[in-house]
Amino acid sequence: MHFHDHTNSGHSPDTTSQLSLAHSATWHCLMGCGLGEIVGVVIGTALGLPSLYTLILAVLLGFVFGFALGLRPLLRAGFDFSRAIHQVFVAESLSIVVMEATEVLVQVYTPGVMEAGLGHWMFWLGMTLALTAGYAAAFPVNYILVGKGIRHVH
Repeated sequence: MHFHDHTNSGHSPDTTSQLSLAHSATWHCLMGCGLGEIVGVVIGTALGLPSLYTLILAVLLGFVFGFALGLRPLLRAGFDFSRAIHQVFVAESLSIVVMEATEVLVQVYTPGVMEAGLGHWMFWLGMTLALTAGYAAAFPVNYILVGKGIRHVH
């Protein structure tokens, strides 16, 4: 994965490349948010935390993992830490918020998911549905951000 800073580049990608870049950016977001969320749910469930606290932990870790995965390629590309943090905040925040909100809503409103334990198929079905819905919700956000030159990940 490589990140290019195209903020204020003065041109937008063609539709095919915009779709491809939006898919890549959304997939990248899903990896960070999804990993953080799964780790948070596993920790919360293993500790016997109430569902609300488990969800809060999962969302917080989703943000942490999402931002961390966004920082890595920028730092490798030579961005200083301050600029990298700013760029990740600008490029990732809206996508992460939309993805996390959608995932939480799906988990909360899918019957049986919040009560299911880690070893129950319903838990993993709910997590799969939530991640799929999160991707679907965040894709249009990333499509727009790519088109505006704010986001360009591949």
